[in-house]
Amino acid sequence: MRRLEYRRARRRAPMRMIAAAFIAVVCAPASFAQDRPASTMEERILEELNLARTRPGRYVEVLRDYRAFIRGDLLERPGEIPVMLREGVRAVDEAIAFLERQKPLAPLSISRGLSLAAADHVRDQGKTGRTGHTGSDRSTMTARAERYGSWRKTIGENIAYGAGSARDVVIQLVVDDGVASRGHRANIFNPGFLVVGLAFGDHPEFRTICVQDFAGGFDDGK
Repeated sequence: MRRLEYRRARRRAPMRMIAAAFIAVVCAPASFAQDRPASTMEERILEELNLARTRPGRYVEVLRDYRAFIRGDLLERPGEIPVMLREGVRAVDEAIAFLERQKPLAPLSISRGLSLAAADHVRDQGKTGRTGHTGSDRSTMTARAERYGSWRKTIGENIAYGAGSARDVVIQLVVDDGVASRGHRANIFNPGFLVVGLAFGDHPEFRTICVQDFAGGFDDGK
């Protein structure tokens, strides 16, 4: 079973906050070495996000391969438990059409501070089994980010549940099955997002959770 979480993003403007589209993704706890802010799984997710952003035409091929395993409302891949979809091939075809129009974007750089914020949320939901963008301590995405520094211009969050690989995480969010606004996709292809924090881990109900925190920039606190 897979689940996506969508919310509205925030932009920072002089003296006021402006609402814009944004998303959430949650994963299990991750640890961060001082000189290496992402573990292997997070590194793979970053590579996959950047493949989609910098080579959208190549990601069309990825989605066409994925589409071949959809039968009606089921994703049936050999050796895997079938996954129930809400829209079947329709969402995939729409994502392919989007990618065919999409211009390449700059790759995202990893942010240590945002990765720590993402890991906090993954750790929290890995223990509580909750879903969504609000922590069990009622923390918001921006509050978690501001524990570790200061974000610039705009900020957003994607949360995906149930994906077993980096590619599955990104396909899930790019296709955005069942999300009318396609907000997760919009976050990934938002040219205003230049950095990302990532965490991936276990979830007691949905098996896995991946959180992606995006921003226009991030200054780590001391």
